[in-house]
Amino acid sequence: MVEKRLFHSVAEQISGLIKDGVFPTGTRLPGERELAERFGVSRVTIREAEIALQAIGRIEIKTGSGVYVCEEQPGNDALLPEVSAFELTEARSLFESEAAALAARNISDEQLLKLEELIDQMASPDEAISTDADQQFHVLIAKASGNAAIVYTIESLWRMREELPDVKATYESVCETDASYRAKEHQEICDALLARDSDAARNAMREHFNRLIEAMLDATEKQALAEVHQRASESRQRFLTPAKLN
Repeated sequence: MVEKRLFHSVAEQISGLIKDGVFPTGTRLPGERELAERFGVSRVTIREAEIALQAIGRIEIKTGSGVYVCEEQPGNDALLPEVSAFELTEARSLFESEAAALAARNISDEQLLKLEELIDQMASPDEAISTDADQQFHVLIAKASGNAAIVYTIESLWRMREELPDVKATYESVCETDASYRAKEHQEICDALLARDSDAARNAMREHFNRLIEAMLDATEKQALAEVHQRASESRQRFLTPAKLN
């Protein structure tokens, strides 16, 4: 777990070296192995740090060519905060529940039709299409609230969901095994909005995230148990096999 969280610190160090001119704009960054040795971390951590830096426009990862330093964009040099999937989901529940309550009073018929289309797209077996429809659904509700600050906040929360490696992995693990709930819960939110019922919209959105947190807890528990079984299996192979041979 500590190794996974190192990427944020490493990304900040690389960003600092870029600002200091050690890695000038337009040049290619050293390879993963060299950077891993330089910072004393694994290549996986370097890869995650580079993904974070690409998300804010500091570098560009070109498949088959390397990683290149981009020209700094004004106002886009802040890394996303280091949060867990549970912290992010808690924040999303707080903001998006109230956004839904506001949207119930302001949403247009055209926006409601679009929400229905997006629910259909969420049933796609292609996870990329389904996730994109999910994001559009939530951002559209934020826009229907009529509050620009809410829109900005929810779009920022979605950035964390998509661009923080640990968070993205947790969400993907849940979506793979929990897809059957996605359309049903979003339809309940849409129905509440269609009824112009602020309380029902708020509660439907809140229930959606409560169920999501439960699913993430189940997935985390299963992963922990699998890791325990794996370590036990390795220990048996290491310590019991030689004893049987003797």
